Amino acid sequence: MKSQILSVCGNTKYHCVRLHRGEDLLNSVQQICKENNIKAGLVLSGVGCISKGKIRDASGVTIREISEDCEIVSLNGTASAKRCHIHIALSKEDMSTIGGHLCTGCIINTTCELIIAELPDLEIDTEDDPETGYDELIFKTI
Repeated sequence: MKSQILSVCGNTKYHCVRLHRGEDLLNSVQQICKENNIKAGLVLSGVGCISKGKIRDASGVTIREISEDCEIVSLNGTASAKRCHIHIALSKEDMSTIGGHLCTGCIINTTCELIIAELPDLEIDTEDDPETGYDELIFKTI
């Protein structure tokens, strides 16, 4: 990450960042959130490509590795300095599409233009959900 532009419209801040070759996508989002003390954010857009990746499937357990160049065709989710929950869809060279939960290990190939909207007056936290067995995200007003 070499540069970051902050744009403000009303109460909402937009963090616009270009990621570069070799950077880890999820780690970069987490770093942006921590450096800017983002308590609640939305990943609005991520456009670019990866050289390899790791995504978790719907089982919530199995992480799949992608060992080829792919276009990022969708990237969205919630992000904060505390925790991120982001989904990604990737298009392979044969034009097939795969997607799932973004994991550490999605490495930027040439670029990724990333936009995160910081939500005013909200904070993302977690709480144990006995029904799902996970620490689920919750939104709080601050």
